[in-house]
Amino acid sequence: MNNKIALYCRQGFEKECASEITDKASQKEIFGFARVKENSGYVLFECYEAGNADRLAKEIPFSELIFARQMIVVGDLLKDLPADDRITPVVAALKTQIERAGEVRVEVPDTNESKELLNFCRKFTVPLRNALRQEKILLAKENLKRPVIHVFFIAPGCCYTGYSYSTNNSTFYMGIPRLKFPSDAPSRSTLKLEEAFHVFIPHDEWEERLASGMKAVDLGACPGGWTYQLVKRSMMVHAVDNGPMAQSLMDTGQVRHHRLDGFKFQPLVNNITWLVCDMVEKPAKVAALMTEWLVQGWCREAIFNLKLPMKKRYEEVSHILNKMEIQLKENGINSRIQAKQLYHDREEVTVHVQRIWAAAPKRD
Repeated sequence: MNNKIALYCRQGFEKECASEITDKASQKEIFGFARVKENSGYVLFECYEAGNADRLAKEIPFSELIFARQMIVVGDLLKDLPADDRITPVVAALKTQIERAGEVRVEVPDTNESKELLNFCRKFTVPLRNALRQEKILLAKENLKRPVIHVFFIAPGCCYTGYSYSTNNSTFYMGIPRLKFPSDAPSRSTLKLEEAFHVFIPHDEWEERLASGMKAVDLGACPGGWTYQLVKRSMMVHAVDNGPMAQSLMDTGQVRHHRLDGFKFQPLVNNITWLVCDMVEKPAKVAALMTEWLVQGWCREAIFNLKLPMKKRYEEVSHILNKMEIQLKENGINSRIQAKQLYHDREEVTVHVQRIWAAAPKRD
């Protein structure tokens, strides 16, 4: 029976993912319980009423989930699949779950143990796809508008089968964008900002919102991992940090280095599009700084990281984001706030705020 939601997450953040789905479900007056196995890389949320898992998959905006990499509706665990024919029971299960799907993904949790199954998943996908098409469960041609079939192996011979809605899921295999580290980048942190662009900015809007010639500010820029992404997109960057910047970035002529504390810097121009920030500081302090920049109209969009506390991570991040939203509204600013624990994040979440419009500034 399809009364469960499976959520992929970063290994070690199962409790946060469980807290979040429980909270979001209760807001929809959908009740159930989360099954959490530490360091498993996924969470199961079992609904008390039939049909509610499908409702969650449709009604909880996937883009609003912070700790989930993917959200799928699943049935009961298929165990002890015969080594000589795993396809027949998988197809039989899917026949009761979905029809006319547009794509199939055979996936595993993002753990070292499960990664050993990835080679099997790749080999298994082609014959499974053929069998699903033969049974008319999967369309003959890939269709990105139809639901996606997921076969989620948690161990050899053990998998969940189910589906996600293509309008409300991660478009990436296992919920992970596949990015290559550029050899000329000053640090691996560059991949955090590149992933954030992929996750938060629709690709058909890149030309407009990540345009050549834009002005940007990078607070806490040293040695330049995030500045690198802005320079690569031909932006002009104010890099703010007391530490040194990579000479390769300075040689581009696109970077002006301000040797200042990021919390004390104020821009001298008012045509800055992007503010980015990856400073190691208390999350509430970083959020307050970002709020000030947005309220003052010093930038149009911001991407920044919040370093997570040791306890009550979901609750703390939710509180901070809610406070930001209230403060922006109080200042007449309409904004869109998104947050996600990205694949390249560790003990942190990445936040994107787009300042959509603002009323006339308040006068004292």
